[in-house]
Amino acid sequence: RRCGTTITETLGGTILMKIAVFNENQVGVINGDNVVDITELTGWNKEEPQRSLVQLMKNFNDLKPKIEEGLATCPSYPVNDVALRAPVPNPSKIVAAPINYILHKEEMNTALTVDRLGFFLKSPSSIIGPNDTVLLPFKDRRVDHEAEIAFVIGKEAKDVKAEDAADYIFGYLALMDITVRGKEDRPWRKSFDTFTPIGPWIVTNDEVEDPNKLQMNLWVNEEIRQSANTSDLIYDCYKFLEAASSVMTLLPGDIVTTGTPEGVAPIVQGDTVRIHIERIGEFSVSVDYKPGI
Repeated sequence: RRCGTTITETLGGTILMKIAVFNENQVGVINGDNVVDITELTGWNKEEPQRSLVQLMKNFNDLKPKIEEGLATCPSYPVNDVALRAPVPNPSKIVAAPINYILHKEEMNTALTVDRLGFFLKSPSSIIGPNDTVLLPFKDRRVDHEAEIAFVIGKEAKDVKAEDAADYIFGYLALMDITVRGKEDRPWRKSFDTFTPIGPWIVTNDEVEDPNKLQMNLWVNEEIRQSANTSDLIYDCYKFLEAASSVMTLLPGDIVTTGTPEGVAPIVQGDTVRIHIERIGEFSVSVDYKPGI
């Protein structure tokens, strides 16, 4: 039987899903320790993964029965045997929160937080995926790790109130906001190629339940550097979506990332940086110098 030939008419409850991009821009759902390839099932175009992601989100409720059927009939591979890619390959923008934890405000010795600073934009070309390499652009500048919970916009969002924000969020992912320290504006210091590792997959909104009560940890090699709970956010996920959408229209497939807690510190050539967020998952990246410097 071909993948997903039979379609179930009803579901016995809510489907909770982790959606991954892997290998040659195929799309899959995580089923235990395996990834089930739903590329054919969903009409996903491997040549246009971002456009395909937006279409998948748009049609997700209608596709759920087919995807459930596909868990038993589509090709399946151990997650450890595939190459996970960035689950949001090329958003129109990355909207990021500055100074959104009080203890991070104190360690950065700054007077202002997100309520006064607003937001900044990172370049989408800075995105990399799990097990990729962060390339340091300087040998004489400090570059830090920053662990963050981020989310993917599922439908066009403008002037959304915090109490309605969950309806506009398709799912959540872990994000590292790599940052050169210095006096340049944030977009410059945070938009170098490879400076936005994301992954390991998108966890759909219904599976996360409450994104504002999740434990988040980051390790460099085996040393834990950051450990905080998203309950400590100044603007939580929903409030930050409200703030950002009051200024600009957020488009399906955009990434919104909520800022880092205390514990930011330098990374250097040879490091392995690992992030874990409760209910979302974990991934690692390595650190090296940009070739030629």
